[in-house]
Amino acid sequence: MRRLARPLLLTALAACCGAAFAATADQVPQGRLPGWAVPQSYQLAFKVDPAQQDFSGTTTIRVKLGQASDHLWLDGASLTVSKVTVTDAAGNAHAGKYVAADPKAGVARVDFGSTLKPQNLTVKFEYTAPLNQQLQGLYKVTAKGQPYAMTQMEPISARFAFPGFDEPGFKTPFDISITVPEHENVVANTRQVKEQPAGKGWKTVTFAQTLPLPTYLVAFAVGPWDIVDGPDISPDAYRAEPLKLRGIAAKGEGHRMQHVLSETPSIIHALENYYGFGYPFGKLDLLAAPDFEAGAMENPGLVTFRDWLLLLDKDSPARNVRGSFNVNAHELAHQWTGDTVTTEWWNDIWLNEAFATWMQQKVTMQVHPEYRADLDRVRGAQGAMSNDSLTSARSIRQPITGNGDIMTAFDGITYQKGASVIGMFENYVGEKTYQKGMRAYIQKQKFGNATADDLVSAIAAAAGKGDAFKHAFKSFLDQSGVPYVATRLEQKDGKTVLQLSQSRYLPVGSSGDPQRIWGVPVCVRYGTSSGSKIACEMLDKTSGSMVLHGASNPTWVMPNANASGYYRFSLDKAGLDSLIKQVGKLGDAEQLAYADAINASFRRGDLDAGQVLAALQPLTGSKIREVALAPLGMVGGLYQRIAVTDAQRAHLAAWAKAAYLPRLEQLDYQRKAGESEDAALMRSSLASSLAFDFKLPEVRAALLKQGEAALKPKADGHLDLAAADPDLLGDALGVAAQEHGKSAVDALIAELPKTSDPALRNGILGGLASVEDPALAEQVRDFALTKPVKVGEMAMLLRGGRDTLAQRDAMWSWFTAHYAQILERTGSFSGGRLPSMAAGGGCSGAEYDRLQAFFKTHEKDAAGIGRGLAQTGESIQLCSALKAKQDPAAILR
Repeated sequence: MRRLARPLLLTALAACCGAAFAATADQVPQGRLPGWAVPQSYQLAFKVDPAQQDFSGTTTIRVKLGQASDHLWLDGASLTVSKVTVTDAAGNAHAGKYVAADPKAGVARVDFGSTLKPQNLTVKFEYTAPLNQQLQGLYKVTAKGQPYAMTQMEPISARFAFPGFDEPGFKTPFDISITVPEHENVVANTRQVKEQPAGKGWKTVTFAQTLPLPTYLVAFAVGPWDIVDGPDISPDAYRAEPLKLRGIAAKGEGHRMQHVLSETPSIIHALENYYGFGYPFGKLDLLAAPDFEAGAMENPGLVTFRDWLLLLDKDSPARNVRGSFNVNAHELAHQWTGDTVTTEWWNDIWLNEAFATWMQQKVTMQVHPEYRADLDRVRGAQGAMSNDSLTSARSIRQPITGNGDIMTAFDGITYQKGASVIGMFENYVGEKTYQKGMRAYIQKQKFGNATADDLVSAIAAAAGKGDAFKHAFKSFLDQSGVPYVATRLEQKDGKTVLQLSQSRYLPVGSSGDPQRIWGVPVCVRYGTSSGSKIACEMLDKTSGSMVLHGASNPTWVMPNANASGYYRFSLDKAGLDSLIKQVGKLGDAEQLAYADAINASFRRGDLDAGQVLAALQPLTGSKIREVALAPLGMVGGLYQRIAVTDAQRAHLAAWAKAAYLPRLEQLDYQRKAGESEDAALMRSSLASSLAFDFKLPEVRAALLKQGEAALKPKADGHLDLAAADPDLLGDALGVAAQEHGKSAVDALIAELPKTSDPALRNGILGGLASVEDPALAEQVRDFALTKPVKVGEMAMLLRGGRDTLAQRDAMWSWFTAHYAQILERTGSFSGGRLPSMAAGGGCSGAEYDRLQAFFKTHEKDAAGIGRGLAQTGESIQLCSALKAKQDPAAILR
């Protein structure tokens, strides 16, 4: 999720840090710490009062010194170290010296004062540090006027909380004790084993030693938390003892944890059954964080989440309920892939994140099949393909050249592309075979570290595959891009043969080289006299072919059967015409793959807008929400980015109205008793798109009525936010803000600080983000920088209001004028997001030029800006090129 860049040379350090430092022979590590000093264990002692601005700590590390040296390197950031004590193997203690060698990267050095031979040392640090204000390390947050302190260490933020070897490859046990005001609650990775007085008004809480962990998985939280018991998770074939389950929430919110706690046992049992290995971490707490930068974090024994994912009740939006289960399943899957087995280095973070995403989808399909995680997998892969079509896209296994590469690695390439590639090769070797390989991998690497080779070799061994399989798998890991599989039917010697060729998918305007080869497991569905069959072939050269045994004549081909492959495909005109006629007979996932193929062909310049509308039309009436909605986003993109005349926009709005308004009106604008979550999600998606993307007056009028009701003050002075359907609250408030202007905006800005319910806060923020009036949009952006808006909420307000060039111009002017404030509030961990925050959605050469000019002089301000700049800039160029290619008459056909 975030940070690295260690540029300073020793000569520079000598000038600023004293002559004693200049005598050393090595430079500040740029990247990984040297392997000749390895931590063996940690003792962490903290004194934390969330009401204060600072905390103090004592960190004692047992270190194996592998070579003679007068110093060691480690990580520490914003720490004021008052004392360092180095104790050698004979028990002799002497003072060391702590030097912040590269403060920006968080690299420190400890001078021993003399050269020590290889041995086991103990290094003790006494220090103070600020409670972080940017949601990293040990940070401070306030809820309902009460202060809390909690941690977020991933990827390299543990260095803000304690000095240490802040890399995933160093796994050791941790002993943690925390001294806090006597009225505060404190929780950590492991169970509490002791509590004792620590002077007037203080107590010290000691926790059981952890299993081996990297620093980024250390977690604890201090404050007036509600701590509520969930059901014990019963023993099973893989775990002999019940597993204690608890919910942790801000004071007064604990009662809203019961839904997620009731769902958690089914997730744990499903994971234990798959891996054949019981949850190993002794206890399990789920914590609802009042403010949080990530979506959630898999700390063993203390999993932390954005609060809206855990604080649920009967009126919670359906998206929150489903999101709660899916994110919980993802984080708990990490307890095996990420926590039990940890990546050796950040280039393999996909071993954590892609596998947790893939496994979450398997668990969700088992426990909640109605959630259609199989379709989430396909949609996630297609979203990743949009980024992967850029020449600036990173590969799944991205070489790490600095902190920015670490922090920008937590993206759709790692998560969704990685999960799709895993699923593709699972489909190729078979689920049971893949499970056998995964179990072997976990057992061999448990409580240690792993690389891609470990995993791929385990799967290959289970499948009885050799180097060709490994090469195919690694071709997706080690190079960026989306394979583009072109297909063409032939009749040859009385057989139906499908000719295949592959290249790299590149959209209109791309400067990329299409010549790239993968090992692609291509599976196609084709028509037979009795229905259809599936044939598969490993395409590992530029071209290949497969015989379609039993194919009807004529036949049709769906080139990505079950949408199991991470690739895009094309058909010649005859093939596409045949497939369009059969699209209703395809599986749900295949229909999503078909929709993506139409979109990809348009962006490649092979289809025009009129052909897109005709090809997507058959999907709009699907009973499956995900399939029915697939055309809506694509047509919305035509409306917002490609259409240039009122006539074109009117034509697209009429198309959307005819296809979707009857369905929305059938659902109505209020949740009905007993209706499915899927119905609520469909209502929300349709209402939002038709009201904001296409500006349909009928939909806006219905939402406005709810928004006006929600804006009426109640007797207690609060707005009546419950008057709107909970799934439509943000949209209803957004229409009201657009229609009523300043009075609505002022009311929402005044309400946010008085509202602690995370779902209601999201609704208010959604309403404010919809403001279009230039002066009011600036007022909302100014508000985003103030304390009532949590740090983790800020981006929600800053990403709205950019559908038109005039809106984007206004956003650009505001962003550049307030850049320093934005950077101060979030930039240290969000550098990669800053360029898209400033110019995302751009579609012209002028927007590209000003983005480059500004950030080229600010690229070093925060780690990750460089990659964000490259990808945002390329996206703007591609949009501009696609728009320029369009035939104005095509949309109107």
